[in-house]
Amino acid sequence: MDMQPTGHLRGDAVHVAGDARQRFHDSNGYGRPLGGNEIALSRVETAHLLFRGDLSGVSLTPDADPVGFERFFVESAAAADRFAVRYLVYADLRDRGFYLSPAREPWPGGDVDAPDAVDFVAYERGSTPDTGDVKYPVQVVGERESLPAAGLAGRTLAVVDEESDITYFAATRGEIAGATDYEPPDQLDGVLLSDRVVVWDAPEGLYERGFYGQPLTGRAAAVEGAVQLSLVEAASLAADGVLSLSTSVGTAGESPSEGAAETDGPVAAVVARGRDVEGERFDRRLAVYKRLRAADAVPKTGFKFGADFRTYLDVETVEDLPHSEHLVRVVEGDHRFSPRELSLDVRLAGGVRKEMVFALTMVEGDGSGAGGDGGDDETAENGAVRDADVEWLSIGRLTP
Repeated sequence: MDMQPTGHLRGDAVHVAGDARQRFHDSNGYGRPLGGNEIALSRVETAHLLFRGDLSGVSLTPDADPVGFERFFVESAAAADRFAVRYLVYADLRDRGFYLSPAREPWPGGDVDAPDAVDFVAYERGSTPDTGDVKYPVQVVGERESLPAAGLAGRTLAVVDEESDITYFAATRGEIAGATDYEPPDQLDGVLLSDRVVVWDAPEGLYERGFYGQPLTGRAAAVEGAVQLSLVEAASLAADGVLSLSTSVGTAGESPSEGAAETDGPVAAVVARGRDVEGERFDRRLAVYKRLRAADAVPKTGFKFGADFRTYLDVETVEDLPHSEHLVRVVEGDHRFSPRELSLDVRLAGGVRKEMVFALTMVEGDGSGAGGDGGDDETAENGAVRDADVEWLSIGRLTP
């Protein structure tokens, strides 16, 4: 019976000689060649081989006796950042039939163009590090860590919970492109209330074909054509030059003012009211709403699903309404996810057969996300619609 080889810790790598190159690297994708038949293994690779019994032990110092898996695991957890969670993910993906390599120099995975936050690259089944066919760039995340939303697209997230179970998520660049063919009328006249706008004589197509607002309906209603618009819908229509305001009711419910709504223009009046209701988040939601409408998608409130919007890609009539395809949650450009929050959003979206999309918004002048200057924001003061960069991030469950 062949004696299993022994490794020797050198810095942050374990060197193994003998027939290690053929035994571990060439046939099973472990480590990196050093010359001849000797290879170097990362700590997680070494721990996996020790656990499997393919290594008999590792000498932690030149003259020390080799130690087994338990001692090596504890020593590595003390010496290497997040070793325990990285090992769990490495071992799980190995058991699923993938070859992996650390995504940093001098390991083979360091040749892959991957962000620093990526821990491993997992190769296509049947591929080794030498072939370079990467299937998953894996970022390992502990349940209690947080991770920045910006730049996540293209990564596979492996979240390790407190009981060492692993949940995988695929983060991709989201794309929302609709086919709703509806042009709003040239002119609508509305009344600005404390948290919505009412259009008393809306044309039928505004709701039935454009899916704007919600009709005021009821049994034996004597009023026809009245549609309530959310402040986001109203601000978007006002910014497009469609909506004007004849009357404004103050937030405290004071008497209607016939001229106040037109003093600064309908856009300023509705946007200012939106900021009164929900602060600067209104600007982010409005920016995303306008982007979705510009993409011929129809955004409606996602309140029932805990999101900002649900989207319909192809609305012909409300009477023949398809299922909404996406849930959209609007977050700041520098938002950091907690894994629990992320899991909840994705699980809920999957449960109602929708794709979870996060809209990362950097509104003009707020300094969040890449490129923000944090300067003075005059647009917030004068009620104008603030411009925003929007990055779409789609995240869903993944079974490797």
